Amino acid sequence: MQTKLTMEELINKVEVLKSSGELDLSMEEDLSIAIMNLISIEEHFYFTAQKTGKDEYFDLLGQTREIRKSLLAKMIDTREGESWCIAKHLLASTMRMMEVGTKLQSSGKKEEAKQLFKSAYEVYTLFWALRLKLISVKEMRKQEDGSGEDTANSDKNVPMTTKDLLAKLVDCCKE
Repeated sequence: MQTKLTMEELINKVEVLKSSGELDLSMEEDLSIAIMNLISIEEHFYFTAQKTGKDEYFDLLGQTREIRKSLLAKMIDTREGESWCIAKHLLASTMRMMEVGTKLQSSGKKEEAKQLFKSAYEVYTLFWALRLKLISVKEMRKQEDGSGEDTANSDKNVPMTTKDLLAKLVDCCKE
């Protein structure tokens, strides 16, 4: 059984990736957002085809899907179990929660929106944990230590939660 990464171990792994030239998180974050939007476009083409009865929307869905697949392949290994599908669904879920949160915020339901934004960020963090292979899938499960405390600013030898992961990545990869 693999142990949870400490903050120091995570920083070391990220630094190795950065120094090898294999990691440009700014570009990859943009790419992940593009993939989210392509997934949404696929959904819209599907529903538009169903609502209008026009099959040409299915053709557009297929073209969009091929673009999304090629971009996702740049980020996720297609041969590692179900990581491909997991990544796609993590991004799709993140995008949908962000959209619903935005609608809630617009309608004055700020606390509901805030909770949904928090959940979207946690799901997006799981995507990055999977993408960067910094922790195993088993470790992607929410830490159940009962403290509810954020360990991002505490002792560097304290195991990281997935919530800490993206915050630290962004922090250590400033341009």
